[in-house]
Amino acid sequence: MKKIEDVVKFHGHVCPGLVLGYRVSAFAMKELGRKAKDEEIVAIVENNSCAVDAVQVMTGCTFGKGNLIFKDYGKQVYTFIKRPSNRAVRISIDWTPPPESEKEKEIWQRYMKGDHSDTVLKAVHKRKTRKMDSILKTKDKDLFRVKHIRMSLPEEAEIYPSIRCEVCKEKTMEPRLRVKNGKMVCIPCFDSLSLP
Repeated sequence: MKKIEDVVKFHGHVCPGLVLGYRVSAFAMKELGRKAKDEEIVAIVENNSCAVDAVQVMTGCTFGKGNLIFKDYGKQVYTFIKRPSNRAVRISIDWTPPPESEKEKEIWQRYMKGDHSDTVLKAVHKRKTRKMDSILKTKDKDLFRVKHIRMSLPEEAEIYPSIRCEVCKEKTMEPRLRVKNGKMVCIPCFDSLSLP
């Protein structure tokens, strides 16, 4: 199994979101087996946070292979399905971060408004480290809510021909083309108000 260092190397930095993704993925792999070489595991992620980079590294699920599905719900929820069965594990984050003082909250707000002074950066780093330590030390049962479920398997990734958009001339996956004013166009050209 991959280590946290592998995840950090891929992502570029360490942060609480990445560590949550690492823990979620490690738990899913314990439940479902080995990392996907192809499409043996399908991951459905309900957010686009740093955690998703950990999911890719740990599980082998990627957009390119078609076994990483993004649903923009803004939820810290991850579902992993094992092929060819329809056995799945749905994991939602149930972790409560360590409490923060009013001073810590105020410093975080300063950081969010652009204050990157040494004092603020030091406090933010300390805050992140405390959260990451908590995530790594928290037991699975206190970190996640887990449901073992059966799911319909998503279709395996399909390969479609690319067709040139009649407006911008960029190649577009055939099922993503739209018809506008009798022309086969890509979605951005379809949505554009300037199309004749």
